[in-house]
Amino acid sequence: MEEESLARAAPARLETPAARSADAASPQAPEDAAARFYRPELDVLRFLAFMFVFVAHRNDLAPFGRKAHPWLHAISQIGVYGVPVFFLLSAFLITELLERERRLTGGINARAFYIRRILRIWPLYFLVFAALALLNNFMPGAGVDSAAKWLFFLLFAGNWYITFNGWIEYPVNPMWSLSVEEQFYIAIPFLALLGRRALIAVNLAVLAVAYGVIVYYARGFTPTSGFSGQWTNSFVQFQFFAGGMLLALLLRGRQPDFHIATRAGLFAVAVAAWLVAFLVFGIKADYPRSGVAQSLAGWPLVLGGAALMLVSLLGTPSRFLPRPLIYLGRISYGLYLIHIFFFWLVYDKFKPWLASATDAMGMAAWRDHIGMLIAFVASVFFASLLYHFFEKPFLRLKRRFTFVRSRD
Repeated sequence: MEEESLARAAPARLETPAARSADAASPQAPEDAAARFYRPELDVLRFLAFMFVFVAHRNDLAPFGRKAHPWLHAISQIGVYGVPVFFLLSAFLITELLERERRLTGGINARAFYIRRILRIWPLYFLVFAALALLNNFMPGAGVDSAAKWLFFLLFAGNWYITFNGWIEYPVNPMWSLSVEEQFYIAIPFLALLGRRALIAVNLAVLAVAYGVIVYYARGFTPTSGFSGQWTNSFVQFQFFAGGMLLALLLRGRQPDFHIATRAGLFAVAVAAWLVAFLVFGIKADYPRSGVAQSLAGWPLVLGGAALMLVSLLGTPSRFLPRPLIYLGRISYGLYLIHIFFFWLVYDKFKPWLASATDAMGMAAWRDHIGMLIAFVASVFFASLLYHFFEKPFLRLKRRFTFVRSRD
């Protein structure tokens, strides 16, 4: 990016690539770097981020034994940091795509941006939310059970409900992160209109606010404190969006050219940073165990680890990217929304059946691992169905408002 404005004022009317063709000498932008941006390695990162969250949620209902499975136990404790990876990656990609749109069209169309985000996020979000609410009539605990919860989650403010009231029905809890994302999306196309220096300054200010809020929570920390609301507070999580935007601005479209061994090493360092954040500085989602000094040391490790994971994968040659992982990354939105429901079924509602089945097979010692496998297979199966038969029509419609083609 140059020092010039990231984008001039958005066009007065909504323009699609097809509409511009009548005015342009070259109807559709040539297949240059700005016309299309898709990095399959970032789909792999999406899946890896999901797997961190998946293991963390399994640990909620069927904890890994600290002595029997020390590494799995440790990974499960830091699995919640997969959510910041999603946030950082989202901000990175959107910043990159909007910059490419500016170079391609000479501006950024905020209206088209919002339409794309609505078509990508809202249909599946509301489908799953409504389905869980309906199931709650037959399986209590599956969905929200009050008008207040309905209102907050329908307005994409569910994270604030949890922040001030605590966790709600287990299968609905992960949707708090979608509220944070939508709140971020409100501002991003207008932030992209700023010049590069101004945009950097804004994101540094966002980081300052995030750490100010973190200090506020840390000052009230006591060794016996329970749920604090820190994890679901938008201002705390906005640090990862700021980090993703700053990383995109820093790289300016460049991709690291690391040896595959270096990439693996960087990813391992990122995981190590997370372990230190949790084990040494007490950064934990539900019940943080850190005062001011520990918070100011630990949260940057979570942010740095998320950024390092992205950098470690960005630009990875295709020969190192297993196609099944790319596919699982493509359906990761559905996986994220529904996996916890299957955990709830397996480890709660169907717990007696799981116990009797594994006892009959002589595999009682493997009961929780078998339950985890069942939940994973069920999640992949139904997320695939949702992707192909529900999400794809909206994604095809989304292309009508797309200036820079990406995976979707």
